Amino acid sequence: MDRKIQWGILSTATIAREQVIPAMLQSKFCNVLAITSRDIKKAEEIAEDFGIAKFYDDNQELLNDSEIEAVYIPLPNHLHVEWAKKALSAGKHVLVEKPIALSSTSAKSLLDEAKKYPNLKIAEAFMYKFHPQWIKAKELVDSGEIGTLKTIQSSFSFFDDDAHSITNNKSYGGGSLMDIGCYSISISRLLFNEEPKSVLASIEYHSEYEVDILANGILEFEKGSSSFFCATQLDYTQQAQIFGTKGSIKFELPFNPPIDTCSKIWLTKDEITTEIKFDICNQYTLQADAFSRAIIENIQLPVHLNDAINNMIIIEKLHESNAEGKRVKI
Repeated sequence: MDRKIQWGILSTATIAREQVIPAMLQSKFCNVLAITSRDIKKAEEIAEDFGIAKFYDDNQELLNDSEIEAVYIPLPNHLHVEWAKKALSAGKHVLVEKPIALSSTSAKSLLDEAKKYPNLKIAEAFMYKFHPQWIKAKELVDSGEIGTLKTIQSSFSFFDDDAHSITNNKSYGGGSLMDIGCYSISISRLLFNEEPKSVLASIEYHSEYEVDILANGILEFEKGSSSFFCATQLDYTQQAQIFGTKGSIKFELPFNPPIDTCSKIWLTKDEITTEIKFDICNQYTLQADAFSRAIIENIQLPVHLNDAINNMIIIEKLHESNAEGKRVKI
């Protein structure tokens, strides 16, 4: 298979410049053909840096480019749905950065719109799902290697008190749950393979920015639970550990594993810990490969938009739980 999908990037956002574009350039199935920025000089500069042939200062102009087959949307969260719909209307396949929308209602409207274009692929960019360490962890859980899954503990945090940061902008969809807590929610739903029955949350909001800067959550499932915290004004950390009745799985770096060294998880069973190493890889490249191959081979994507909607519902319910000061049913 030597065909490459011609991609356009809507924005020169940090994640695009530092993670996704470099990863796409390593893909066997992607060619980054065009990029946009409101600042045409910036678009030209980034295009030159990465060897991108075309650059625009208008998103719609890129969408009107007949050579572009698919677009990646790393715009601020409040613009995801608007431009995903416009991309579909322009006949482009769409990969949207997480979280896909500001609300589950908005996410559902995107799903409804996508149904009008059955020949186009659209997905939320949750890159961790494509990394072999998570594929292996789910395989170990599903096969009963650690017995019955009972609980998951995870956390993700960093420090950002910049008033101009999108993370601290409420109208742009900032906050710790939207930015990083969504990972803990997603892995919990993935591993339990179901939606939680209820959630309980304790959330701290910034007095000026009005975004959540620290969130503690508990998701209750039919046969177990998941507890986590996420924060945007704490020291950096990320961790995840999965506990079953006969064993456990621990990650070295669950959400941002290295791209220049082997990733590791540890399986503990019968008081014996086994290190499992994974070959060097880039989860963003694997994500781009999977999406592009789905287009080339005309096969279903591994994750449906319903998954993005359900993750948004849990975020909303956690805020509701905190506001009401009690556990909230889903």
